[in-house]
Amino acid sequence: MAGLQIHREESAGSVTLRLEGTLDGKTAEEVRTSLSALTGREVVLDFTHLREFKDSAVGVLTRGLVERPVQLRGLATHHERMFRYFGVGTGTSTRPAYYTPEDIFQA
Repeated sequence: MAGLQIHREESAGSVTLRLEGTLDGKTAEEVRTSLSALTGREVVLDFTHLREFKDSAVGVLTRGLVERPVQLRGLATHHERMFRYFGVGTGTSTRPAYYTPEDIFQA
């Protein structure tokens, strides 16, 4: 089964979009469309059940995530870092995404 399935779960004023399948640049557009329909709501994006998560999807998703707070759940370390590179905090790491040579030499 190819593609992406977006399962919407509502509870106590928040909406969780649980993503299942393959997330790539094209299917990330579907997620952005779903997010745009949820303006004014607290939203959680759950990546836990993805089979495949292409890096190209991060660039597409961040265009919609910079303007509004969305909680990200179930990300691998690599994808947490990718979101931080695009300026989207994942809430799981206090270390900045970028480092300078000074950081390395002073450690």
